Amino acid sequence: MKDPRFPELTQRQINTLKTYGEVESHPSGTKIFALGDLQYDFFVVLEGEVSIEDPYNENGVIVAHQKNEFTGDSGMLSNRGAQFHAITKENTTVLRITPKRLKEAIARHSDISDVLLNAFLLRQETVLTEFTGGIKLVGSGNSKETYAIRDFMDKNHIWYNFLDVDTSDSALELLENFNLSKEELPILINSEAKVCQNPSLEELARYSGVLMDFEDKVFDLLVIGAGPAGLAGSVYAASEGLSVVTIDSKAPGGQAGKSSKIENYLGFPTGISGNDLANRAYVQAQKFGCNISIPHKAEKIEHTGSHFILHATNDKQIRTKAIMAATGANYRSLPIENIEKYEGSGVYYSATGMNAASCTNELVGVVGGGNSAGQAALFLADHAREVHVVLRGGDLGAKMSDYLVQRIEAAENIYVHLHTQVTELHGEHHLESLILESKTGEKTKKNITNLFTFIGAKPCTEWLQGLVVTDERGFICTGPGIKQKQLHKCAIYSEREPQSLETSIPGFFAVGDVRKGSVKRVASAVGEGSMCVSQVHQFLADLKDVETVEA
Repeated sequence: MKDPRFPELTQRQINTLKTYGEVESHPSGTKIFALGDLQYDFFVVLEGEVSIEDPYNENGVIVAHQKNEFTGDSGMLSNRGAQFHAITKENTTVLRITPKRLKEAIARHSDISDVLLNAFLLRQETVLTEFTGGIKLVGSGNSKETYAIRDFMDKNHIWYNFLDVDTSDSALELLENFNLSKEELPILINSEAKVCQNPSLEELARYSGVLMDFEDKVFDLLVIGAGPAGLAGSVYAASEGLSVVTIDSKAPGGQAGKSSKIENYLGFPTGISGNDLANRAYVQAQKFGCNISIPHKAEKIEHTGSHFILHATNDKQIRTKAIMAATGANYRSLPIENIEKYEGSGVYYSATGMNAASCTNELVGVVGGGNSAGQAALFLADHAREVHVVLRGGDLGAKMSDYLVQRIEAAENIYVHLHTQVTELHGEHHLESLILESKTGEKTKKNITNLFTFIGAKPCTEWLQGLVVTDERGFICTGPGIKQKQLHKCAIYSEREPQSLETSIPGFFAVGDVRKGSVKRVASAVGEGSMCVSQVHQFLADLKDVETVEA
């Protein structure tokens, strides 16, 4: 049976692709792309063989592409760097297609799109789960700075190899070879033995190609936030021909991306992790031509009357006719004086595979009573010796879906503490223990080394700076319910009221968790993002009518 990661294209599909590229012949040993190349080309093997090789490992031949097979993975749809070398063998002829032309082919030919995208996703999953290699990250498992880099690379599906100086002799040898001390960590080392010391997330994103550059023009739509709502809006808007750019300050997925397993999302009866769902949507949006750049964080926004100007980090200005705010909400920190000391070294706001490894046979705490907390508790229970769910209220089922409550109650190593709060955290460098305090004032010490908190949602709206109307908690108000005196005085709002997802300024929309009154569920966020695109079309039509009248 043919390996689905390396399918063969039909002659008809190859003939179609030939209209998008150029046929080339290469002698043996030609490196047609190299690790780290940005905007590297896609190749179909017409004759001969192309070997995909990993320079990080000896004898590192990953696969040899034969006739009618093709190179590449999902990184080709963005600006991500090549993860391997591609080297031709004797008498090799290939079809070369640039990334821009490849996207055009994928958008226009569904049969080619299906074959390529399925293989691309499977290849990415294989690299991330089965191969040890990629950029070397050397640091301490107890370091907040190292954790932030690992978390960013994990959630953005960047291939890397973490070497912990606290447990790895290889890590210490590398430090000695480069004449570095532990105080100079973390460091990144690429295949050419170049060292980047204590890199910022922006430097890492730029190096790996996650941070994109795009045209300087007025886009039809800017989506701020790549959670389920923002990604759904990106997919539908781009698929309907709008010019779209999407930015996020961290990674695709938002709060849903932190969920270890979502089982009540339509169409996934066995469940899907939030990270996988987000990655598929991320690839899907790019398939239709959406520009997605991470990490770009919104800092402030201007409304000129004819369009909006977003001022983002990285000194980037983005001009757009319409905006979809999908910045979501962040979990609040526990009100404990020294909690910042342990964030990234014992206190976490998501439970991923990276965290699970450090929880093996440990005592783990989960604070919160929502679905994210329940999913995290069940996921961590497969690794930890004990999981302690801490809930200030008295009913686990008040905000948590019943299927999660039943599983938690059935799990032998999950213990639920009702009417209880975490009041103290202790440990020299990493969390070592904490104090639980009951409603009656009784205090209990638990040797919990990893604490995951999922409490309270604070909307991410600081960047708005009062531009649109929000409620007293900061959530964005939308729809006809906004008071007439709060509406932006303009020709469009003199003709109609705000649409259901439109704010006090026409063309500025809010979807998902950041919107006042939204249902905090993945399905509803996806629904709002999708539905909003039809309202964007209505606004763009209204804007065109106003501009025609004024002209």
